[in-house]
Amino acid sequence: MFDLEEELKKLPASPGVYLMHNNRDEIIYIGKAISLKNRVRQYFQSSRNKTAKIEQMVSHIAWFEYILTDSELEALVLECNLIKEHRPRYNTMLKDDKSYPYIKATMGEEFPRLLFARDMKKDGRSKYFGPYTSAGAVKDTLDLIHKLYRIRTCSRSLPKDIGRDRPCLNYHIKQCDAPCQGYITAQEYQANFSQALDFLNGRYDPLLKTLQEKMENASENLDFERAIEYRELLNSVKQVAQKQKITSSSMEDRDIVAMARDEKDAVVQVFFIREGKLIGRDHFHVSAAMAENEGEILDSFVKQFYAGTPFIPRELWLQHPLADEEVISQWLSAKRGQKVRIVVPKKGEKERLVELAARNAALVLSQDKERIKKEELRTIGAMNQIGELIGIGGIRRMEAFDISNTSGIESVGSMVVYEDGKPKRSDYRKFKIKTVQGPNDYASMEEVLTRRFSHGMREVRELEEKGGDLNLGSFTRFPDLIMMDGGRGQVNIALEVLDKLGLSIPVCGMVKDDSHRTRGLYYNNIEVPIDRHSEGFRLITRIQDEAHRFAIEYHRSLRGKGQVKSILDDIPGIGPARRKALMRHFKDIESVRAASVEELEQAPQMNKRAALAVYGFFHEDRPEGVQDGPQVKTQDDMGGSAQESR
Repeated sequence: MFDLEEELKKLPASPGVYLMHNNRDEIIYIGKAISLKNRVRQYFQSSRNKTAKIEQMVSHIAWFEYILTDSELEALVLECNLIKEHRPRYNTMLKDDKSYPYIKATMGEEFPRLLFARDMKKDGRSKYFGPYTSAGAVKDTLDLIHKLYRIRTCSRSLPKDIGRDRPCLNYHIKQCDAPCQGYITAQEYQANFSQALDFLNGRYDPLLKTLQEKMENASENLDFERAIEYRELLNSVKQVAQKQKITSSSMEDRDIVAMARDEKDAVVQVFFIREGKLIGRDHFHVSAAMAENEGEILDSFVKQFYAGTPFIPRELWLQHPLADEEVISQWLSAKRGQKVRIVVPKKGEKERLVELAARNAALVLSQDKERIKKEELRTIGAMNQIGELIGIGGIRRMEAFDISNTSGIESVGSMVVYEDGKPKRSDYRKFKIKTVQGPNDYASMEEVLTRRFSHGMREVRELEEKGGDLNLGSFTRFPDLIMMDGGRGQVNIALEVLDKLGLSIPVCGMVKDDSHRTRGLYYNNIEVPIDRHSEGFRLITRIQDEAHRFAIEYHRSLRGKGQVKSILDDIPGIGPARRKALMRHFKDIESVRAASVEELEQAPQMNKRAALAVYGFFHEDRPEGVQDGPQVKTQDDMGGSAQESR
């Protein structure tokens, strides 16, 4: 038993990281402290300064543990690693886990290359450009560079492998000068490569001038095809140049970080400036559950974001000061290998740039609010509409069931779950019908519902005996509403099952018209019409389609395993090998039925006796009592799929 008062007395006055656990042993909060004794005790002291959010978090703490470190800097690094691994509920969490691409220049090679890279390695032999905000931007840039400077893309070891193999396609399409064949000297290649590095550094003017001159010369010499090539390259370079607008004359690498927040969430905007040019921007969603102010949000963001990115800029311009500014600066400086400055601009151009980032963050947040509002109308709002139609409030979880079979063969059932108007696929379940023979959807549905709720009741009893959490598992959580794909018949089946099991759960039927389209709901022996243009109607349609899709996919998977019956299986002497041979030879059942004995005998694997058996099965000599069962083509028969009937 964890004795809180005793454990608080044992806390050391040393730096470290503390981990708060709830009664299910889940880590709900991770923090660092210069003095664990002072910091952790604050959570459990009665104080008017604690916010409602902190009070809520403390009420869930069952026990805590801590890890000692030698310094506050070590504690910060450990805190970052543990938060990333455990993602505690009450920490301010960076929701986006993005990795940024780079262009890697292999400077240590005699014939260096430019490569796409996801991480940065300090090997002293490579130079990196970026980060870029999308992989597409990197690939487009590399494609343009290969056209302009003909840098090799192969992994051959040069100059050792010169002349060993033929030149690749890039040489023939004029995107490589084939150093692998010795067609270009190392000095000439290095000159081209240096120009490519200038291009990546943003020095476009010499290239633009050269391409303009080449285009004009080609045009004057009536070489219009070459002139068009230069024009396209010129336009491509101009597009790249326009994207990288000058933001500073100091030519520094820096990130500009600002944010906007509402009651629950925040958006952080980052401008990436490299060599004095804005090369891109990105925004990040942050769950600000415990944050007191904007400074705490930026503090958490900076620690989590720069713990996961390989490139650390020389400067960070921030909208608000950080609580741990000094230790964070030390940490970033250690990662970069040289001093990193953290600046909170107060006036001039610097402040305007930070404000610009903040306005962008506010715009993203407002747009997301609209998107969230529409999504809530489509999901929770639609659930509420359904509840209002049938007079039930507080619907959060709905379960829908469906049956699928092919003329009664391999009947299966599906259960799909929607919570707050969204599919909860981890709770979906599928059933292979065990007790029903033939195409009896009512009996099959009775079996599915009985198994589902009997299983759930059994699990609930076991958990109650063990004192467990009743929210564990998909079967232990009963729905607020059962949705049946059909009208009175299907609803009555469900009500009978629930009555036998002593359960009281509302059951609603999703009624379809003669064209198999949803027309209304069947509840309490009344068909309730529903507006076809409402979100509630659209949700019902989605639930029906999802239940049907899930059942059909399971049914198809069973057929794919060769578990669907073919009419040829009923013929004595016709096993799997002859059945396959007949279908490959005649293509379909109708052709087999129409074939003569001689034609059947000519098929592979067949003999006179087998041909007579097949002919007799389909014609006058057919055994008495054998009917034309389901003419189903298996994947083995035709490589196709059978038609489902429900």
